[in-house]
Amino acid sequence: QVQLVESGGGLVQAGDSLSLSCVASGLTLDYAAMGWFRQAPGKERELVAGLKISGSPPYYADSVKGRFSLSGDSAKKTIYLQMNSLNPEDTAVYYCAARRMAIGLPLRADQYNIWGQGTQVTVSS
Repeated sequence: QVQLVESGGGLVQAGDSLSLSCVASGLTLDYAAMGWFRQAPGKERELVAGLKISGSPPYYADSVKGRFSLSGDSAKKTIYLQMNSLNPEDTAVYYCAARRMAIGLPLRADQYNIWGQGTQVTVSS
């Protein structure tokens, strides 16, 4: 059974940092596409950052470039999202997502077929 389990969300103040982790079970990360999405109330789910561990450098949405950093450890089957200089616009439920045997890095939510349960990130002003 494939499962993604996120951790690390919470309530922080603007300017603070937070680190999210996503542990995959039943999945080999070497050939998978992994992504962190977020969804704020009333908004669509958007890709924040994504990578293929065996592929190109990570992708970042324009809104988080220079502030967020995505990395992965295939041996630990874990990806990490380091979020710095957080602002209230970053408030959302953050989801880890995966797609097995991906060619390239999918950018749309409907291209991922494995999802975690989500973790809330709230940034107060």
